[in-house]
Amino acid sequence: MTDTRQRAKSFVVLMGIVALFGDMTYEGARGLVGPYLALLGASATAVGFAAGLGEFLGYALRLVTGWLGDKTRAYWPLVLFGYALNFVAVPGLALVGSWQAAVALLLLERVGKAIRSPARSTLVSFAASEVGAGKSFGIDEALDQIGAVSGPLLTALVIWVLRAEPITDRYRAAFLVLMLPVFLNLFFLLTARRKFPRPEAFEEAERPAHPELGKLFRWYVAAVMLIGLGFADFALIAFHATRTELMSAAIVPLLYAGAMAADAVAALLFGSWFDRHGLAVLAVSTAVSALFAPLVFLGASPWLLGLGALLWAIGMGAHDSVFKAAVARLVPKAERGRAYGLFFAFFGAAWWAGSTAMGYLYECSRASMVVFSVVTQLAAVPLLVVVGRRLARSGAPPASQPIR
Repeated sequence: MTDTRQRAKSFVVLMGIVALFGDMTYEGARGLVGPYLALLGASATAVGFAAGLGEFLGYALRLVTGWLGDKTRAYWPLVLFGYALNFVAVPGLALVGSWQAAVALLLLERVGKAIRSPARSTLVSFAASEVGAGKSFGIDEALDQIGAVSGPLLTALVIWVLRAEPITDRYRAAFLVLMLPVFLNLFFLLTARRKFPRPEAFEEAERPAHPELGKLFRWYVAAVMLIGLGFADFALIAFHATRTELMSAAIVPLLYAGAMAADAVAALLFGSWFDRHGLAVLAVSTAVSALFAPLVFLGASPWLLGLGALLWAIGMGAHDSVFKAAVARLVPKAERGRAYGLFFAFFGAAWWAGSTAMGYLYECSRASMVVFSVVTQLAAVPLLVVVGRRLARSGAPPASQPIR
């Protein structure tokens, strides 16, 4: 392995550690937010509206921040500022006295993610040109999911240790404990900034423009939007599990933790396979994970529910590694920040619309909801196959080869 490639891999791992502690902070708070808002006096409608608005802001604002990153090339400042907002947003939940103030902090956290996400993905994509796009984003996602598992476990431990205290005090203590991953997140981020001030140097040579890549990117976004339309949020899976009494409320968090662990493994595997086989890997993972809906929502046993959750997690892992890796192959480096912003804004809008539709269909007819989920996801498969084949013929370098 050349020195440049080794340095690029070190950068990818270091940014994965940054993501680990960032996700540990966010996911640690996420599992407590709903009950905490209720304790502060929020209604179910207010909780649902705040959660939906937060996700919308987290995706839609990337249109602006992605463009800003490419325009200014200030990728590091955007990442630093975005993560620094966690210092206020998450531990600040322990200090608020009203649910309105808590919602404002939750929205601030989502805004922080919108600010940092396109710039961060762009920085990792530069190093991915040396390491391999799929492998790089697979490593990044696997470390991210370690944080997604450990964050809720940390807050659950705090609440258990303080089980004799009033419930509100336990929640406040759990939010304060999340100061630790916030500090570690910023420490490793500043370390990465100091050791790798110019990650774009890993991809010095610009890829020659190809007239078909812009069209392929648009078709790729359309395919991913179909996946988002049919891919249920885990909240709906958990809702179904407890409503039908297939699993108790105490077991569902363990199911989620297991799904996040499977997500991490799937991200590594599918990321590596993408480097070898291209977008065909995403087509296969989509066809397989589409089966989660009938298993989860039409199955009559906890085992089928668990198997469905596993397929759901496999789909999530493939999405989180291959989605970003494919953008790195389709878009030249000078336009990549804007491309990530556009990509995730459209995907987020599709996921929000699909989740709303599936929630409505669930109440009307679970069978109809399952048909909607499976059909929309499978509709993306032929599009992905076509885009993958045309990308291979376009002259763009394979995902496993550095851009030179």
